Amino acid sequence: MDILVIDGQGGRLGKEVIERIKAEQLPCTVTAIGTNSLATAAMLKGGADQAATGENAVRVNAPKADLIIGPIGIVIADSLLGEITPAMAVAVGQSPAQKLLIPVNHCNNRIVGVNDLSMRTLLNGVIEQLKALL
Repeated sequence: MDILVIDGQGGRLGKEVIERIKAEQLPCTVTAIGTNSLATAAMLKGGADQAATGENAVRVNAPKADLIIGPIGIVIADSLLGEITPAMAVAVGQSPAQKLLIPVNHCNNRIVGVNDLSMRTLLNGVIEQLKALL
Protein backbone atom coordinates (compact mmCIF):
# COMPACT_ATOMS: atom_id res chain seq x y z
CA MET A 1 0.00 0.00 0.00
CA ASP A 2 1.30 3.45 -0.93
CA ILE A 3 0.56 6.03 1.76
CA LEU A 4 0.92 9.75 1.16
CA VAL A 5 1.32 11.91 4.27
CA ILE A 6 0.82 15.64 3.68
CA ASP A 7 1.61 18.31 6.25
CA GLY A 8 2.70 21.91 6.47
CA GLN A 9 4.08 24.48 8.89
CA GLY A 10 6.68 22.56 10.99
CA GLY A 11 5.55 19.09 9.90
CA ARG A 12 5.16 17.86 13.48
CA LEU A 13 1.83 16.13 12.89
CA GLY A 14 3.08 14.39 9.75
CA LYS A 15 6.29 13.35 11.48
CA GLU A 16 4.34 11.77 14.34
CA VAL A 17 2.02 9.94 11.94
CA ILE A 18 5.00 8.52 10.06
CA GLU A 19 6.83 7.53 13.26
CA ARG A 20 3.77 5.62 14.42
CA ILE A 21 3.31 3.88 11.08
CA LYS A 22 6.95 2.81 11.11
CA ALA A 23 6.80 1.72 14.77
CA GLU A 24 3.85 -0.56 13.93
CA GLN A 25 5.86 -2.03 11.02
CA LEU A 26 2.82 -1.80 8.77
CA PRO A 27 3.26 -3.17 5.23
CA CYS A 28 3.35 0.07 3.30
CA THR A 29 5.51 2.65 1.60
CA VAL A 30 5.26 6.16 3.04
CA THR A 31 5.75 9.23 0.88
CA ALA A 32 5.85 12.55 2.71
CA ILE A 33 4.88 15.79 1.01
CA GLY A 34 5.55 18.98 2.90
CA THR A 35 4.04 22.30 1.93
CA ASN A 36 7.44 23.75 2.84
CA SER A 37 10.96 22.41 3.30
CA LEU A 38 10.77 22.41 7.12
CA ALA A 39 7.72 20.13 7.07
CA THR A 40 9.36 17.85 4.51
CA ALA A 41 12.57 17.60 6.55
CA ALA A 42 10.64 16.79 9.73
CA MET A 43 8.74 13.99 8.02
CA LEU A 44 11.95 12.56 6.57
CA LYS A 45 13.36 12.49 10.10
CA GLY A 46 10.19 10.62 11.10
CA GLY A 47 11.13 7.82 8.71
CA ALA A 48 9.38 8.55 5.42
CA ASP A 49 10.59 6.32 2.60
CA GLN A 50 10.68 9.27 0.20
CA ALA A 51 9.71 12.92 0.29
CA ALA A 52 9.11 16.01 -1.78
CA THR A 53 7.96 19.57 -1.24
CA GLY A 54 5.30 21.85 -2.67
CA GLU A 55 2.22 22.12 -4.79
CA ASN A 56 3.44 20.13 -7.77
CA ALA A 57 4.50 17.24 -5.53
CA VAL A 58 0.96 17.05 -4.15
CA ARG A 59 -0.56 17.27 -7.63
CA VAL A 60 1.69 14.47 -8.96
CA ASN A 61 1.51 12.10 -5.98
CA ALA A 62 -2.10 12.42 -4.77
CA PRO A 63 -3.62 10.57 -7.75
CA LYS A 64 -1.12 7.69 -7.34
CA ALA A 65 -1.59 7.11 -3.61
CA ASP A 66 -3.72 4.35 -2.13
CA LEU A 67 -4.24 6.33 1.08
CA ILE A 68 -3.71 9.99 2.00
CA ILE A 69 -3.22 11.08 5.61
CA GLY A 70 -3.09 14.64 6.88
CA PRO A 71 -4.87 17.37 8.79
CA ILE A 72 -8.33 18.17 7.43
CA GLY A 73 -6.94 21.44 6.11
CA ILE A 74 -5.31 19.61 3.19
CA VAL A 75 -8.70 19.61 1.46
CA ILE A 76 -9.45 23.28 2.24
CA ALA A 77 -7.89 25.92 -0.03
CA ASP A 78 -5.82 28.54 1.79
CA SER A 79 -5.75 26.60 5.06
CA LEU A 80 -2.66 25.87 7.17
CA LEU A 81 -2.07 29.63 7.29
CA GLY A 82 -2.30 29.82 3.50
CA GLU A 83 0.07 26.95 2.72
CA ILE A 84 -2.58 24.82 1.00
CA THR A 85 -3.13 26.23 -2.45
CA PRO A 86 -6.43 25.69 -4.27
CA ALA A 87 -4.63 23.26 -6.63
CA MET A 88 -3.39 21.19 -3.68
CA ALA A 89 -6.86 20.99 -2.12
CA VAL A 90 -8.35 19.94 -5.47
CA ALA A 91 -5.65 17.31 -6.06
CA VAL A 92 -6.26 15.72 -2.66
CA GLY A 93 -10.05 15.98 -2.97
CA GLN A 94 -10.14 14.46 -6.45
CA SER A 95 -7.69 11.68 -5.68
CA PRO A 96 -9.27 8.22 -5.74
CA ALA A 97 -7.24 7.42 -2.60
CA GLN A 98 -8.91 6.69 0.70
CA LYS A 99 -8.36 9.69 2.98
CA LEU A 100 -7.72 9.74 6.71
CA LEU A 101 -8.24 13.39 7.63
CA ILE A 102 -7.26 14.44 11.12
CA PRO A 103 -9.84 16.85 12.57
CA VAL A 104 -7.56 19.62 13.75
CA ASN A 105 -9.58 22.69 14.74
CA HIS A 106 -7.19 25.45 13.65
CA CYS A 107 -6.96 28.33 11.19
CA ASN A 108 -10.63 29.32 11.40
CA ASN A 109 -11.81 25.82 10.46
CA ARG A 110 -13.96 24.13 13.10
CA ILE A 111 -15.42 20.67 12.66
CA VAL A 112 -18.84 20.66 14.29
CA GLY A 113 -19.50 17.63 16.46
CA VAL A 114 -15.81 16.88 16.97
CA ASN A 115 -14.37 17.60 20.37
CA ASP A 116 -10.92 19.12 20.71
CA LEU A 117 -9.02 15.90 21.32
CA SER A 118 -5.39 15.57 22.23
CA MET A 119 -2.95 14.93 19.42
CA ARG A 120 -2.14 11.56 20.98
CA THR A 121 -5.83 10.53 20.82
CA LEU A 122 -6.15 11.73 17.23
CA LEU A 123 -3.03 9.87 16.12
CA ASN A 124 -4.14 6.71 17.91
CA GLY A 125 -7.33 6.94 15.84
CA VAL A 126 -5.33 7.32 12.63
CA ILE A 127 -3.32 4.18 13.34
CA GLU A 128 -6.46 2.21 14.29
CA GLN A 129 -8.14 3.22 11.01
CA LEU A 130 -4.99 2.44 9.04
CA LYS A 131 -4.76 -1.04 10.55
CA ALA A 132 -8.42 -1.66 9.70
CA LEU A 133 -7.77 -0.64 6.08
CA LEU A 134 -4.72 -2.89 5.76
